[in-house]
Amino acid sequence: MYHQKDKTIIEDILKYLYHNQTSNNSISTIDLTNTLNFPNTIIIESLKKMMDNELIILEHDSYKLTSNGNEYALQIIRAHRLWEKYLSEKTGFHKTEWHERAERKEHELSPTDINNLSSLLGNPKFDPHGDPIPTKKGKIVSKRGVHLSSVKENTVAKIIHIEDEPDIIYKQILAENIHLYSIVRVVENNSTRVVFHSEGEQFVLAPIVAGNITVSVLEKSDLEEDNIARLSSLKMGETAKIIGLSKESRGESRRRLLDLGFVRGATVGIDLLNPLGDPKAYLIKGTAIALRKDQAAKILINKISHGK
Repeated sequence: MYHQKDKTIIEDILKYLYHNQTSNNSISTIDLTNTLNFPNTIIIESLKKMMDNELIILEHDSYKLTSNGNEYALQIIRAHRLWEKYLSEKTGFHKTEWHERAERKEHELSPTDINNLSSLLGNPKFDPHGDPIPTKKGKIVSKRGVHLSSVKENTVAKIIHIEDEPDIIYKQILAENIHLYSIVRVVENNSTRVVFHSEGEQFVLAPIVAGNITVSVLEKSDLEEDNIARLSSLKMGETAKIIGLSKESRGESRRRLLDLGFVRGATVGIDLLNPLGDPKAYLIKGTAIALRKDQAAKILINKISHGK
């Protein structure tokens, strides 16, 4: 067993090596000291301990995980992604906080804690960003899909993963209100921008930002997808039928929206516009419900044409 401080450093090194090893990157001592936020002397001491315990080996100045090290790294990743899933489903923390909180918590969870957490969550296969969660035996689904930045124009695809690192790019994606598992139609893709339509709205991203979004290309588009919009786009005098909640709506907030009547098939309109724009009051089942724009954006609708 390691002391907690040693454990944290060793586990961070294991995770870093795992993520880079899957990308076939060569990692040296200098790479680790330049990247990890620990004193250089402590990192070097930790590397020696890890080699003594047969977690890593050094080949041509590059560190590699042993089978034991790979297994250990997968369990840390399992703890991290399960905790992010817990934060998204069971707490009110904003998604910008999930990663940092999971970075701290992953080092505190015992193997028993991790297995109990998985059972509590129903043994999920993916975390809230779309990353696969390793099983108790260390098996993990291989990453699939392609980067949105590489998708050709006039292609329809589904968002299956949003990378949460680096933080500056992740925050740009969140600011655009782009949702996991949304259907997108790419209408422009060049060296300066990627433009796509999704849920009745248009999004414009720099290619470097679009590169952090992974999509699964759909061979056949569902024609009804073109009619899907977000409740946040509804205007005064328009009415719509609710077709469901976005998978971006999770946990307690999802249950609250359902309890308030935002269920499939319900008719909804705007009851009152806020002069400041947010929140708006929506009329549903004879009751006015105030929702912020970010809440309404997670409710998917089909607008009802006049005269129907």
